[in-house]
Amino acid sequence: MKFAVKYLKNTFYPLDVPDTIKLEDGQMVLVRTEKGEEALKAFLVNSKVAKIWEESKNKPQPFQVIRTLSQRDLQTLEDIKKEEVQSFFKCQALVQQHKLNMNLVQCRITFDRRKITFYYTAPERVDFRALLKDLTQVFTRVRIDLRHIGVRDETSIVEGTGICGRPFCCSSFLRKFATINVKLAKDQGMPIAPGKISGTCGRLLCCLTYEYSHYIDAAKGMPPVGSSVMTPDGLGKVCYLQFLSGKVAVKMEDGKVKEFLKSDIEMVDADVNVEIDIPAINSYNYDNENIDIKQLEDDKNSSTGNV
Repeated sequence: MKFAVKYLKNTFYPLDVPDTIKLEDGQMVLVRTEKGEEALKAFLVNSKVAKIWEESKNKPQPFQVIRTLSQRDLQTLEDIKKEEVQSFFKCQALVQQHKLNMNLVQCRITFDRRKITFYYTAPERVDFRALLKDLTQVFTRVRIDLRHIGVRDETSIVEGTGICGRPFCCSSFLRKFATINVKLAKDQGMPIAPGKISGTCGRLLCCLTYEYSHYIDAAKGMPPVGSSVMTPDGLGKVCYLQFLSGKVAVKMEDGKVKEFLKSDIEMVDADVNVEIDIPAINSYNYDNENIDIKQLEDDKNSSTGNV
């Protein structure tokens, strides 16, 4: 395996190149996929990466290269891109005409113009039989595919940049979506605010799962917030925790807050006359928000794997 291409969700696929075709890095090629003939850019694969890839058990099946694209093919590809935009708006107009509760996301046309795919999201099942009948009148002699996807799938194919400044995980390297709930954010001490813990898709950030196991390991041996502890400086109550540094903030009986390593304190069964405030980070008030925090969690409309 010497060459590969990036296909849906930036997944790399190896290329099966016939001996009669001379291929160069960055060259546009016509390949045969399960969706039809597609025009994609070929990349030269590093020999070390190729070796690891070939030994992998989960590598994608290679795409068969049909030919390299000529100048005429490149013009055809440009025309197809324009057709996709026009087709999108034609379908969108029909959706509005039939008053269907569905949001059209993207239109894709194969290079051989034999198949046109419309991706859409919807909160519930849509009866699009009447829509499909009209589409067959507009797009003749072509196979029409109306494909329902989730909001997380939508973000993965539209692509973009996350709050971290990097491309979306779902459109770069993430292949499967993990189930995410608000508990992941709470356990990591993150602000329980929709704008802080949700992504462009309107669901909880996928990256909440990346370091979760480390936080759980770091939390072992940590006293709960509000518990009474004995420190080198006397009795106090735990007011907040710093998991990754292994430090515990304790409010002393004189009202001062001091930090100690978790190994330097011990939980005691004593009534310490100290009042602590629950950190604002864990007590975000979203009663006035239009978004219910539970709506950020993964559900059946989040991802379908139907891309």
